[in-house]
This record gives sequence, C-alpha cells and structure tokens, in this order.
Amino acid sequence: MPNSKIVAMGNDHVAHDLKFILKADLEEMGYKVINFGCDTADAVDYPNYAKAVANAIIGGEAAWGVLICGSGLGISIAANRFKEIRATPIHDALGARLAREHNNANVLCLGAQMTGVWVARDCLKTFLATDFLPQIHGFRVDMLTEL
Repeated sequence: MPNSKIVAMGNDHVAHDLKFILKADLEEMGYKVINFGCDTADAVDYPNYAKAVANAIIGGEAAWGVLICGSGLGISIAANRFKEIRATPIHDALGARLAREHNNANVLCLGAQMTGVWVARDCLKTFLATDFLPQIHGFRVDMLTEL
C-alpha cells in the first residue's frame, strides 16, 4: 500500500499555472508531490501525463493522482484506460466528495479553463479529506473493476 501522503501530479501546458498553485497547497497540507507535469506553456500531449500518473499509482509510488488539462475531460479519459485507476473530472466540492464516497476515485481531474482557482483548491482539499464508503458503495466499485 503506497503512502497515503504521496500525490502524483500531471498536467498539460494549459494547466501549468494551476498545477503550481495546487502543488503548493498539497505541500502545505503535508503531502509529498511527485511532479510528472509540464512546467511551461509549451504545447504537450496530455495522454503522456495521464499515463505517468496512472503508472505511479499502479506501481505504488503514489496513493493519489491529480491531473489537470484545459477541460479535465481528455486527461480523465486517458487515465481511465488503466484498470486500477478511477479518474473523474470534478467541477465542485460536492462532486469531489461524491467521487470519493461513492466511487473510490483515486485521481482528481480538473479543467484549468473551466474551474476557477479557489474552486479547484476546494475540490482538492475535499477530495483528499473524504473517505470511501465501502459498506454502501463497495459492491458497485467491484462491478466497475470487473468491466
């Protein structure tokens, strides 16, 4: 089981500014951040970053993932290609809470062009502070694993 205080982050060129803000928040909260993301506005391909974060979680280097692209959609689709990854695009704290409680999501996906900084920060904090409720939703997550 990976250390629950390690987060793998990945992002494309559209999201590098938001990544730096969230990375600082994570470190302030006591998390170690593994940065797989792009650090500049030079164009890159988001699937490469989704793959790196997914592999870090699958390989036990990180317990959590945070992926950010323009919409949060493409990068979540890429991450969900990996069997052990449950990545979901999130736009508000309620979605972050439900993704954890109901779906045992392990990767938070954000859209830098769709979600403001303060909302993204709230989503991140809520996502990491919320526990999965296996007694209520575990059988559905098991069903997802079997698909």
